[in-house]
Amino acid sequence: MSGRAQLMWDEEVTGYDFGAGHPMDPVRLALTMRLVQAYGLDRAVRVVAAKPAGESTLRLVHGQEYIEAVRRASGAPEAADGSYGLGTIDDPAFAGMHEASALIAGQSVGAAEDVWRGEALHAVNFAGGLHHAMPRGASGFCIYNDAALAVARLLELGAERVAYVDVDVHHGDGVQAAFWDDPRVLTISLHEHPRTLFPQTGWPEEAGGEGAEGSAVNLALPAGTSDSGWLRAFHAVVPELLAAFRPQVLVTQHGADTHVEDPLAHLAVTVDAQRAVAESCHRLAHEHADGRWVALGGGGYAVVDVVPRSWTHLVAIAAGRPVEPTTPVPEEWRQEVYRRTRMDAPRRMTDGREPDWQDFHEAGYDPADRLDQAVLATRRAVFPHHGLLP
Repeated sequence: MSGRAQLMWDEEVTGYDFGAGHPMDPVRLALTMRLVQAYGLDRAVRVVAAKPAGESTLRLVHGQEYIEAVRRASGAPEAADGSYGLGTIDDPAFAGMHEASALIAGQSVGAAEDVWRGEALHAVNFAGGLHHAMPRGASGFCIYNDAALAVARLLELGAERVAYVDVDVHHGDGVQAAFWDDPRVLTISLHEHPRTLFPQTGWPEEAGGEGAEGSAVNLALPAGTSDSGWLRAFHAVVPELLAAFRPQVLVTQHGADTHVEDPLAHLAVTVDAQRAVAESCHRLAHEHADGRWVALGGGGYAVVDVVPRSWTHLVAIAAGRPVEPTTPVPEEWRQEVYRRTRMDAPRRMTDGREPDWQDFHEAGYDPADRLDQAVLATRRAVFPHHGLLP
């Protein structure tokens, strides 16, 4: 292993643009990269632009007919085929859609290849994490499922156990669907409860297909869950399962839409807790996967206040140069934010919280508490399949 961290970046990923007024504004990607550069983190990692995912790679997850439908919509957006989820309110068709989507997918696949082959120990693609795309359709702002493609490429290269941990506020349904029957892949998703949020899946009883029981793990959190509960839930489920599964590579998805300011969801997490989970994923990769870590972005629609800070922390942690939360945000970046958005940027890399939680094992659990009920439901559904006590 070279031990080097790698950042996947091509400015053209900002061409993944559903148009004015859509929540997934590509400015969030550009502003994240500018903040990474403002801290000099681009000099602490190897910045790599991978080639777009080709058709044979896309077919590791997606059906040929769907890929062809995306290509047609990319050339003629007005004729997009809605039966594939294209041209909808969530996924409006736009010119160049196939090319932009394949480029983002290529960055995640390239990250996975380089980590598996030892070219990098950690690799980050914050433009990725488009976890809702299904094998035969677009969904939830996602055209091609780069996260699933990265995992599928690892399997193709010879990996026998890959763990995927998704902390986006929405259920990682597309990745779960891609590997539902595959015991080589452990998918863990922490998300807002399906009763209150898209895509209305991710119940604890969804635990994997025949022959792969326990390979899908879903922790459905009550709306309003804040830092202490979110961190308590993560640590009550993820570390034990990774220790039992012994992945050769850890792939993580870091959607920033768990944040209290996110306009599309109902959790109450801070940038400080998001940073703490990124640190935990880094540590868990070293403890259980020989340090092999592929980290992706995901959702996040507070595009100035939250996303750039959260993902810059992620890059910094992967680079081995964590940014102290109280660090002032560089003034040149704040000026860039105002120039691009006419919005005031945050002044520090923290929301002013010190992440803290009560350990599920040490503090015990409250059977009347909704968060603890969620944790117990997940542990009961999957832990016995891994030889663990629920």
